[in-house]
Amino acid sequence: MISGVSVSILSTFLIFCRVGTCMMVAPGYSRANIPTQVRLFLAVSVTLMLTPLLEASVRPAVEGAPASDLIRLIFSELFVGLVIGLTARMFFAALETLATFVASGIGLTMPSVADDNEHVPALVPLITLTAVVVFFVTGQHWELLRGLIGSYQIWLPATGISAEGGLAQLVDHLSQAFTLALRVASPFVVYAVIVNFAVGLANKLTPSIPVYFISLPFVLMGGLMLLYITSREMVLQFSIAFAAWLAG
Repeated sequence: MISGVSVSILSTFLIFCRVGTCMMVAPGYSRANIPTQVRLFLAVSVTLMLTPLLEASVRPAVEGAPASDLIRLIFSELFVGLVIGLTARMFFAALETLATFVASGIGLTMPSVADDNEHVPALVPLITLTAVVVFFVTGQHWELLRGLIGSYQIWLPATGISAEGGLAQLVDHLSQAFTLALRVASPFVVYAVIVNFAVGLANKLTPSIPVYFISLPFVLMGGLMLLYITSREMVLQFSIAFAAWLAG
């Protein structure tokens, strides 16, 4: 029989499995420029903060459970936290993908900046880092923690989440995330299509003139002007849609 102290410790550890895994991949918290020790300390702190609220939901699954069931519970909690964190991360991954397309569409294709250990065009971290800052400034990280607390009412530790259900949720939200990112970046999609069509047509009409190299500064200038006009609305629309998903 497991003692009361051991039950409390195991309950806290199970909460840490879900919370820590979620924060390992969640947007903002999982950036490569945040030291691992800081992320670990933050995950432990959040776990200890949430334990008084969640221990009553976790304790029944731990009491009297054999070692095999405890191992299954640990892996189940790790998977639930991974699904929650990856679902939130997909929105920012989709934004990063479309930001790379935007940089390519306006002529900023040189990978010169390291962002999350990846060399990307300078425009990509400008957009993604702004979205991350807005994520924290508007308090959406608290909504993410609220979603973690609410997940214990949907996916109890005793039942967890099936692999099929988790993958189905990831696929559904991946489609939603890329639809949102495409809507945010739609002005640059239209701009890239029109500009490249015009440059290609001009190159066909005047094959002896290197139209592409001549037009590159003008394409870049037009893209930067479009970015100046639409950047505030882009980040605002992304933040509103992501906040609506968190609230749901």
